[in-house]
Amino acid sequence: MLTLGISMGLAACVPTGTPPGSTAPPAAPRRPATRPLLPSTYLSVATPPAQPGRRRDQPPAALLNAVQALGSSFQGQVGIAVRDVTDGWVVGYNADAAMPQQSVSKLWVAIAVMDAVDRGALSLSDAVTVRQSDLTVFHQPIRARVGADGYRTTVSALLDCAMTRSDNTCNDVLLWKVGGPTAIRRMLTAKRIAGVSFGPGERVLQAKTAGLEWKPEWAGGWGFLQARAKMSYEARSKALTRYLAAPYDGASANGITLGLALLQRGELLSNASTVHLLTVMGASKTGPLRLKSGLRPGWTLAHKTGTGQELGSLSTGYNDVGLLRSPDGHTYAIAVLIGSTRRPIPARMQFMGNVTRAVIQAVE
Repeated sequence: MLTLGISMGLAACVPTGTPPGSTAPPAAPRRPATRPLLPSTYLSVATPPAQPGRRRDQPPAALLNAVQALGSSFQGQVGIAVRDVTDGWVVGYNADAAMPQQSVSKLWVAIAVMDAVDRGALSLSDAVTVRQSDLTVFHQPIRARVGADGYRTTVSALLDCAMTRSDNTCNDVLLWKVGGPTAIRRMLTAKRIAGVSFGPGERVLQAKTAGLEWKPEWAGGWGFLQARAKMSYEARSKALTRYLAAPYDGASANGITLGLALLQRGELLSNASTVHLLTVMGASKTGPLRLKSGLRPGWTLAHKTGTGQELGSLSTGYNDVGLLRSPDGHTYAIAVLIGSTRRPIPARMQFMGNVTRAVIQAVE
């Protein structure tokens, strides 16, 4: 079985991430790596035995009923999609509505990074220096390591931290290394991932969501938080309502599960890059009580969470998406997006776990 070393820390690490508004020199092309066979640990086209009395090209009736019941009973705006990666059927509730992705969008940056590796434009071992001007807002564990002279790291370490710890700065540095939001949108179109859009980058997105315009001197987050704190509740509410009506980073549950299914089937990246990314997603530290709370023994989840801003009791963009794998190797792409709700965190987590439980109960 092929195994790829994955750096879970950020201590390896060194060329500068291209900041917004600047242009990096083109990288010298590298010879693409040989495409090895993809291990069955992460991809499987084997067809598990069919359940008696059920056609494989149709979803279980119990799952249809469960997803509708869960979606309609939750107090808030939600989108749910479950897609059988092998057989192709899809079950959904409000699954075509655009919802705020928040950090779920890091998945598309990660795919673009690995696609650049496949094309020889990047290497996971490429050195990167993260500078204080690269810092963003909210969750960014790397911030503590970025001193006056920056922090030396690698593309691989940044990818690990962005995907397993949802570090906003690591993700934004990678975003600009692959060409910025425009490059991600081109990638989504080229790879036919319909129903998914991409926002303007973490700093601009969060500022717009709060009704502000990003200022470079806010790098690191404190300036942004201070400016937001000075805003009236009414101004913030108006900006948040505008964002929820047409999310700048909107995606549908159907669109996200389509992208996940294409990734799982090896249709987006080389075998080696698919294995690497799915391994990283399987090591995610975020959201252990969201979709993962519904797992049964032998089932696994490679996933990415997302969490948006809150105002009063209103929570936005509370999400979890991933690839749910059964003990026999069958895989289901799953997306649960809570666009907005006033339900407390435990209720949101339980809702997501219930979706996972419904899938497992219906297909076992």
